[in-house]
Amino acid sequence: MFGIVLRIAFIFSFVLSAYALAAEKAAGEKNESVKQTREAGAKVAYQPPQDMLNAVPKPMERAELIFSAAPRDNAERSQEVFGPIAEYLSKATGKKVVYQYPGTWGVYQGTMQKGGYDLLYDGPHFNGWRLTKLQHNVLVKIPGELVFVVMVKKDAANITDIKQVAGHTVCANAPPNLGTLTLFSQFDNPSRQPVIVNTDGWDNIYKGLIAGKCMAALVPKNVWEKRDKNRVETKVIFKSKALPNQAFSASPRISKEDQAKIAQALTSREAAGPTEKLRQEYSVANLAPAVNQEYIGLGELLKNEWGYY
Repeated sequence: MFGIVLRIAFIFSFVLSAYALAAEKAAGEKNESVKQTREAGAKVAYQPPQDMLNAVPKPMERAELIFSAAPRDNAERSQEVFGPIAEYLSKATGKKVVYQYPGTWGVYQGTMQKGGYDLLYDGPHFNGWRLTKLQHNVLVKIPGELVFVVMVKKDAANITDIKQVAGHTVCANAPPNLGTLTLFSQFDNPSRQPVIVNTDGWDNIYKGLIAGKCMAALVPKNVWEKRDKNRVETKVIFKSKALPNQAFSASPRISKEDQAKIAQALTSREAAGPTEKLRQEYSVANLAPAVNQEYIGLGELLKNEWGYY
């Protein structure tokens, strides 16, 4: 009798084990089915129509090209000078080129440093910096070279060298003016530099020196030669090396093909009208082709200015 009971208990235990294994297998198959369903759902996630994808600009493209320039004039005057150039380049490239007035030097430099502009016109030090830091190409320039002089009054017999100006006042434009940064580059210690008396306009800078508002003054060489033809009022204690002139540069967002179109357009006869007001400011008959090599290294003049290095 005891043997029969034992056999019945064994059979009952076997049945329970088989049932448990079957239940575990069924649960596993269900989980696998859910997993496959989820994976399939992920694979068939919503995809926008191809025409919608094509309508979205790629990261390196823009619906329009933003053109800006150093804010040396007010918005109205700047639009008169650069607006026609933007319209002309829109036709030349087949792309919408929009001139954007930056408003202030702070906005201009901050936006430029972040790569916010596609095409720019400004000084050789900015072009040199963008060439190195933003991979711009310099396309077209104002013909001629820039040379700056630092002068003192003729009777300042004790001042003969630029190093003697350290700690003294100099009438000049505020940084990041090219001439002023060229002056600063002559002093290795930023704490032992001249004190700039911010003066607007080359003629006013010259007059400031003569009026005794500063010990020295910085102007372009041709301005000094014009104002003191007979060298009776001033003497030069420093002359900078010759630098390339103001220029246009293009960002990598503008294709090489369009960069070539811009360069060709700005140096062609057809550019006479659109560039007239710009050329009048420099008394030049035309714009000239530029090459990157002319501007390499000039960005170093900005090394002590905020945000550049």
